[in-house]
Amino acid sequence: MAMRLIESLATTEALDGVFSNESILGAMLDFEAALARAEARLGVIPPTAAEAIQRAARADSFDAVELARGTLRAGTPGIPLVKALTERVLALDPASAGFVHWGATSQDAADTALVLLLRKAQALLAADHSRLDGALRRLSDQHKDTVMLGRTLLQPAPPVTFGLKTAGWLGALRRGWARVDAAFREALVLQFGGASGTLAALGEQGIAVGRALAVELGLAFPDAPWHAHRDRLAALVAASGVYTGSLGKMARDIALLMQSEVGEVAEPGGPGRGGSSTMPHKRNPIACALTLAAAHRVPGLVDTFLSGMVQEHERGAGGWQAEWLTIAAAIQAAGVAVASMAETAEGLAVDRGRMRANLEATRGVIFAERVAMMLAPSLGRDAAHGLLEEATHASIAQSRRLIDVLCEMPEVTGHLSIEALRECDAPEAYLGVAETFRIRLISPQE
Repeated sequence: MAMRLIESLATTEALDGVFSNESILGAMLDFEAALARAEARLGVIPPTAAEAIQRAARADSFDAVELARGTLRAGTPGIPLVKALTERVLALDPASAGFVHWGATSQDAADTALVLLLRKAQALLAADHSRLDGALRRLSDQHKDTVMLGRTLLQPAPPVTFGLKTAGWLGALRRGWARVDAAFREALVLQFGGASGTLAALGEQGIAVGRALAVELGLAFPDAPWHAHRDRLAALVAASGVYTGSLGKMARDIALLMQSEVGEVAEPGGPGRGGSSTMPHKRNPIACALTLAAAHRVPGLVDTFLSGMVQEHERGAGGWQAEWLTIAAAIQAAGVAVASMAETAEGLAVDRGRMRANLEATRGVIFAERVAMMLAPSLGRDAAHGLLEEATHASIAQSRRLIDVLCEMPEVTGHLSIEALRECDAPEAYLGVAETFRIRLISPQE
């Protein structure tokens, strides 16, 4: 598949294929062929007509560029496609040409084609999400005892484990994927309503044809056509936005941990990956950058889709026409983000030594909270907090360990022994219920 350079940072090759000209044409032609088969089976059109339509509905025999030009003039791809398909059927069997697109409307073909494309995209995203889920579970288990700095407002805070951090990413992504997957399943429904959504052209056989068509295409049959009701697709776009945002959070954390001043993790490298055109020493967070770019794009796409939901009567003017590109871009953004993070998690390098060194570099000031809590029963919370604030300032100004400063303060040693204070800056001893939370996050979902 030849990806366009302008979209090369916004999708994966597989998803580019899903939304390619050939794939879109194929989906629309699948609708037309399935419609003809369903109608022939029910005696609505002659079997010979269905056979001719099936033979003519081959994507490689259509000119996508010419169809695109026709779409720009018609306002929907269905009109020029049906015209082109009718011409091909006419060449094969003139008597069958009049049965092309029988009882359907152009939006039926376009919306159902989109749904068929989304089904393909769902499988691709699900596979990469599964990869990412497995990789994060493995990382979390491997690093359940790897202690590192907690960071709040980008400043050092009491310690956490890298296992808990990765489990936090996983928990958010599992919640996000559950929404995306449910929205995909809800959106995979047939669109078939004819001119005004009543299937009047098919008379009493409308429901029967619709059900048969849904079976042909492997889609659910909705309660009624949804030409101007876009809630299912809106839920999918919104869920994709939340999911991509959670992937972006993971990417932001990793990019920050990759900074040379921090140096605690690194994306997997390889030929052509993460280099610089001018600085040979660099190892850039490329997968994180792609994911963050996707997370920046998606909110605008969600906004565009939601604003286009307010559609007029039985067929929208403008809102519907905005959707194809918006939905494709949102799904591809989620796709490039999850694929990038799956690759990153599977090959992430974790530097335990650097994590420990960064902990030590704080000279123990991150344990001020612990000592304050130990003093609070005797001195009161505010007084204890004030003492630790004073000691912390002295520790930083004198480049000394906080515990050494505290051991020289009678206000502190009058309430806590030197031995108790010396035990206060062991990172492993101040993790609270981190492991319990980690296990809860990585446990298989019900």
